[in-house]
Amino acid sequence: MIPRFVGSEIYRGSSYGPAHPLRVPRVSTVMDLVRAMGWLAPNQYLTSPRAKPEALSVWHDPDYLAALQDAERVQAVSDAVRARHALGTAANPIFPEVFRRPATGVGGVMLAAAGLGAGPGVWHVPGGGTHHGMPDRANGFCYLNDPVIAILSLRAQGLRRIAYVDIDAHHPDGVEYAFANDPDVLLVSIHEENRWPRTGALEDEGAGQVFNLPVPREFHDDEMALVRDRMILPAVAAFRPEALVLQCGADAVTEDPQSRLSLSNNAHWSVVSALRSMSDRIMVLGGGGYNPWSAGRLWAGNWAILNNLEIPERLPAEAETVLRGLEFPGHRLGRAPPAHWFTTLRDAPREGPVRDTVRARVERLEARLIPWV
Repeated sequence: MIPRFVGSEIYRGSSYGPAHPLRVPRVSTVMDLVRAMGWLAPNQYLTSPRAKPEALSVWHDPDYLAALQDAERVQAVSDAVRARHALGTAANPIFPEVFRRPATGVGGVMLAAAGLGAGPGVWHVPGGGTHHGMPDRANGFCYLNDPVIAILSLRAQGLRRIAYVDIDAHHPDGVEYAFANDPDVLLVSIHEENRWPRTGALEDEGAGQVFNLPVPREFHDDEMALVRDRMILPAVAAFRPEALVLQCGADAVTEDPQSRLSLSNNAHWSVVSALRSMSDRIMVLGGGGYNPWSAGRLWAGNWAILNNLEIPERLPAEAETVLRGLEFPGHRLGRAPPAHWFTTLRDAPREGPVRDTVRARVERLEARLIPWV
């Protein structure tokens, strides 16, 4: 079972604009890093196809898809289209690849789903993870919702019970909108409380299979370990999925400007490692991540874990060159990056006592798991 990496050159140089959080390179950085590390064999890399509108209409509204294609062609939208579909806003701007880039992300997860339908496998699609997209509108930097289409594509392959785990700093409102009432899709989300989109309440249950854990600011590695062992892993084990989709947004780490959580990348890697051992069909996506160094390093580490490779303490010169070539324009973090962002993938652990608030919320979700086990 050889892990597969799905990427594309469309991400290289593609930007939402000079003032947007997604002005930074991410997927291309991961591609360059894993190659520089010698971690990507030729037979592991697959170029993502671009999903066609007909395939996207499995969940997205055809009128919206037409408007999105027109926006790319004309590089503008009317006031009516902006109001109806949330295109051309500050969060969801018009840029040269505004249809092709998200359609490539969807094509990547559809390719992965086809592979997993054919048999057990491990697929890494760092260009995926756009979990806010809605059927007829862009939402939260997400024009299409590839996690939703990943789950629907796995279903089309004959895999019925799907577990979706999301450790992005933001709640996957689009995915919950799609599957909250579907008892065959487990939805587990760990996200910062009082953070946009301000959905994903602890009380949400859906059809009994929705487990949302809003966590307070400064949520750290030891608290994530508790959540992993007492909530994430027991929920997945009790659900017994046929396939697992993990959205591994990199915006929950300390250095990310779009959250106030305090995780190191070790916390994410521990979740990736644990879930990899729980399913013989797993798809790992990207998601949020707005610091080019922390996102690139985290997702490159995901790939190492999926391949059972050791992450070295010091990067080889080729990988260091990749990281030294990154820029973070317009942000203070880009003015004087710390040395370890260039020389290592692994962050120092961010540890601390488990707060009563976190423990109590985990216990509430544990109580809901009792009938399952």
